[in-house]
Amino acid sequence: MQGCDISQVRLTVHDLEECLKKIHGVSSRTGTHVIFFNARHMAGRAHAESALCHAFRALDQGTMISSRVEMEALLYAAGSRQIVQAMKFGLQPGENAAYLCICPDNASTRNELMEFCSPAEEEDWDSIPPDKAAHLCTLFSITPEELGVVGKGRLRDLVLERVALLEVYR
Repeated sequence: MQGCDISQVRLTVHDLEECLKKIHGVSSRTGTHVIFFNARHMAGRAHAESALCHAFRALDQGTMISSRVEMEALLYAAGSRQIVQAMKFGLQPGENAAYLCICPDNASTRNELMEFCSPAEEEDWDSIPPDKAAHLCTLFSITPEELGVVGKGRLRDLVLERVALLEVYR
């Protein structure tokens, strides 16, 4: 995972294309990879860590589906080979709660990005309330039967399984 740092942030995206250009510029200048995961679709920090781990492993092994590790991480987060699905896991126009991942960790990158992000580390994004659980089940096609077998407390494990299975379904 190249010593990635993961932070919880909030930001408003007025123009998605312009925002992504700005992020890419920072990333290019500092020699880092910057990935924003939409927290609404994530099963906590472990989900972001897993997606990053799988994406960088694919990069190291030369087995990436996409041409950029940032997109590869979004594909893993979505547990899908479909870029359209993966894009939902990135920034969206409007208000965003996101896991900001900087790989490798770099203070200069963080400082530039925090000019348009607000820290949200005090917020609990690891718990999965019932409405988010229902959303994750729909997003990852987790059936009530499947959840019943493992127990509702293991929803995160089922999501992480979907992330890992992308390697099998290439």
